[in-house]
Amino acid sequence: MADKDINSNKVLIISYYWPPAGGPGVQRWLKFVKYLPEFGIQPVVYIPENPTYPLLDKGLQDEVNPRATIIKKRITEPYNWASAFSKKSTKDISSGIIPDKKKQSLLQRLMLWVRGNLFIPDARVLWVRPSVAFLKGYMAKHDINTVITTGPPHSLHLIGLQLKKEKGIKWVADFRDPWTTIGYHKELKLSNAAAKKHKELEHEVLNTADHVIVTSPTTKKEFEAITAKPVTVITNGYDVENIGRQTPDEKFTLAHIGSFLSERNPLALWQALQELIAENEAFKQAFQLKLIGAVSAEVLASINSAGLAGFVNNMGYVSHNTALAEQRKSQVLLLVEINSEDTKCIIPGKLFEYMAAERPILAIGPEGADLAEIIKATNTGMFATYSEKEKIKNTLLEFFGQYKDRSLKAHAIGLQYYSRKSLTAKLAELLKKV
Repeated sequence: MADKDINSNKVLIISYYWPPAGGPGVQRWLKFVKYLPEFGIQPVVYIPENPTYPLLDKGLQDEVNPRATIIKKRITEPYNWASAFSKKSTKDISSGIIPDKKKQSLLQRLMLWVRGNLFIPDARVLWVRPSVAFLKGYMAKHDINTVITTGPPHSLHLIGLQLKKEKGIKWVADFRDPWTTIGYHKELKLSNAAAKKHKELEHEVLNTADHVIVTSPTTKKEFEAITAKPVTVITNGYDVENIGRQTPDEKFTLAHIGSFLSERNPLALWQALQELIAENEAFKQAFQLKLIGAVSAEVLASINSAGLAGFVNNMGYVSHNTALAEQRKSQVLLLVEINSEDTKCIIPGKLFEYMAAERPILAIGPEGADLAEIIKATNTGMFATYSEKEKIKNTLLEFFGQYKDRSLKAHAIGLQYYSRKSLTAKLAELLKKV
């Protein structure tokens, strides 16, 4: 499509996370923006000028599509104020790492109460009013009639809500995670009034947007019980990355990439590994647990209690490209989701990168998890619940046998459906019909 046609089909994308932000929250719209011009849509991305990002990955700045227009406005960040009291607690809470209730300090309990009750729906709500005032003029000047908001933070949906009310624009609300049913929501020490306000805002957003996008079938079902507006599933995906072929680790590495939160603590896995190490000398000599990303103290304590400390390679946070390379080097990739009814809908973005890495996946999560169906359909690994220690143990033994035979590899099917370009094509078709 000619450039003049693209320029006449502009879409304003309102996002908090954008390079140099690191972590999974930035990937979804970074990749959509990469491919949208190929489908005749010109992306205009609105982001904060001075955000507080818990993770940074400056290498992602090289992936920003030069054809995209990027506009910025300053944001007032309460996390900046809170960091004056405790930088670590502020960083952890803004990252979604919430300490165990029994181990929370008075300051941490206070910070959670303030976050949940004074900043509704979240700590970026102070950006809403100035953004609406700025964007009304910008959209009129640049002839933009379609807006996409992506959350969390869900306060960004309030920008879309107000623009819809005042300007009558077309509005698509993208939910990378649920709102009131996400796992950490219950940890915010909400008063009854605050909990009610969250529910009211969620209902208003879902019933005012012209179209709602979600990342999982379970969230689609949840939202369809709240709104009659169309709800479409567009999952996260994988991109064609210039990483190159990697030499597999010599050790039998079980690698977890990403934040390992306290609630994602698979005791059955640590027990299974403890037994395998005690029973199988070859496994003991070959095994290594590779942790990449932030790991909670509770998870590390459980690993140590199982006698696994000597088998851990804790690499900490690394760049996205380094993480991709480590995925391809690892023998088995570990994916853990919180064991809760509320998390059945969560399909971590790294699942799709795992699938593209051609390494078998061991996934552990709640019964009926959406991610289990994807792993099964694509033949990319095994899924077990938190209670299935023997299944976890037998899966690891099976993978270890293939490792010894030098035949350990995933044989995926149907991955092309989850490529970022294919998913952007689906998004582009949706936008043309809104």
